[in-house]
Amino acid sequence: MPDFWHAVLVRGTRIKICGITNAGDARQAVDLGAWALGLNFWDPSGRRCPEPAAEEIAATFRRQVELVGVFVNATLDEVAGAVDRHELSLVQLHGDEGPAYCREVARRTGARVIKAARVRDAASVRDLEAFHTDFHLLDAAVPGQRGGTGQSFSWELAGAHRGAVPMILAGGMNPDNVAEAIRVTSPFAVDTASGTEAAPGRKDPAKVAAFFRAVKATEPEPEPSTA
Repeated sequence: MPDFWHAVLVRGTRIKICGITNAGDARQAVDLGAWALGLNFWDPSGRRCPEPAAEEIAATFRRQVELVGVFVNATLDEVAGAVDRHELSLVQLHGDEGPAYCREVARRTGARVIKAARVRDAASVRDLEAFHTDFHLLDAAVPGQRGGTGQSFSWELAGAHRGAVPMILAGGMNPDNVAEAIRVTSPFAVDTASGTEAAPGRKDPAKVAAFFRAVKATEPEPEPSTA
């Protein structure tokens, strides 16, 4: 087994909490051990992170967690400006961006790149092979929406994901289904937005805590010491 994937299995599945719009929700996620916080910069989204909140979250947590800026068909200047202002470590591209655009984002910002796909069938998963980004994210395809729908897709379709790019599983992840999703897909990370909310852009602390417990329960038992 390659060292990278061995490390993933030993550590367990990472957690990305997306749709963060305030420092209080960010604090809970970080304290529970989140790998990443998703800050949405797409204006039409009900989870759009206000600039003052993004500044506060970045100033407080950027050394403790991966900060992900979520963009949909933004200009390079818009992405680069947000990365610079908030010291984002990851850029999530959730629109119709092509491979060349993804490469330019990485070159221009220095941030790692997550390319998202809205999964309709196995072909939409295989299309990600053209994107040599740092991560691939699989989300549900819902007409007219760009994520955070609360809808899931058939997790068996994740089996069409090939190659060495780590996979992040999104799409309707909540405390009740995340353990089964991990069992079926063995992702690098899981991503939750609406599934842990009290309302769009506002987390439900009990649901967030339950989500972390459910993921933790899937972790393998520690390997016995040989000392």
